[in-house]
Amino acid sequence: MASFIPGFLLSLSLILAIGAQNAFVLRQGLRREHVFWVCLTCAVADAVLIAAGVAGFGALAEALPWFEAAMRYCGAAFLLAYGTRAAMSAWRGGEVLEAAGENGQSLKRTILTLLAITLLNPHVYLDTLVLVGSVSAQYPDRVAFAAGAILASVIFFFILGYGARLLQPIFAKPVSWRILDVLIAVTMWTIGIALLTQ
Repeated sequence: MASFIPGFLLSLSLILAIGAQNAFVLRQGLRREHVFWVCLTCAVADAVLIAAGVAGFGALAEALPWFEAAMRYCGAAFLLAYGTRAAMSAWRGGEVLEAAGENGQSLKRTILTLLAITLLNPHVYLDTLVLVGSVSAQYPDRVAFAAGAILASVIFFFILGYGARLLQPIFAKPVSWRILDVLIAVTMWTIGIALLTQ
């Protein structure tokens, strides 16, 4: 437990901030589209990256100096484009007024979009591979540390995805979807611009 709890708390603190991935999960939860698969994909991606970081792959960025820059520019381009798409949706309005809209994306397209949001964001590598990996070295049981970090990620994403349903009455109004799309657009643009200006 001396290693498990710090791992759990560190991971939770890193993923609590509203970011591109969390905004996407929240939106899918509100629309009740592929929620289980979206949450599972996020949890598995985090688990793989956390395990890799704890296993010692945090040196990747140091070994390949171009890796961080490549991920940063690819991630920024994707986030700016996705933010623009959300802004256009907010401007048009009316497309996603029903939480369980029948005209939603296919599961394949949803997962591919989610993987792009997750894996093209260099912060995910810094948080999981570098930060979690380096902090885990300070604890006697790195496996327990990794287990705590992974469990925090699994719990968070499933609570976010399925807990979004509690906000359903609010999102029965068209204006709420437009506000959410604006917030998603601003979040994506902010992160994308921050990546370009680092």
